[in-house]
Amino acid sequence: MITLLEKFNKDQERKLPDLRPGDTIKVHQKIKDGEKERIQIFEGIIIGKKHGKGISATITVRKVVDGVGVERIFPIHSPSVEKFEVLRHGKVRRAKLYYLRTAKGKKAKLKRKDFAAAIAPAVEESAPEEAPTEASKVE
Repeated sequence: MITLLEKFNKDQERKLPDLRPGDTIKVHQKIKDGEKERIQIFEGIIIGKKHGKGISATITVRKVVDGVGVERIFPIHSPSVEKFEVLRHGKVRRAKLYYLRTAKGKKAKLKRKDFAAAIAPAVEESAPEEAPTEASKVE
């Protein structure tokens, strides 16, 4: 038996791209300016995911502006978030990237994850078949 709360939570959940720590993303968020509503974009690296996959799941996104680190926590199923746009995937070996808060220079960069090798199966090269020539057509 499904309760009203479970039904409401199920209705609020939405399909999302694969969001993982180390990904560089753009978050399109609706902002109200008085009577008007506009979309503000926040671009940064996901440094952590919390609260599982349910309705209360959040991500922490970090970016550096003029040498000052800025972090924002976004509820991923919130109606105020228009969409998440994944720009690139980073190669990381841990779930929480809090070390990026103190890292400077090259240590603050993440390597890119290479998906081309994982997606494309190894293809053996074979010699292409030759088109029949005029000499082979004559019998």
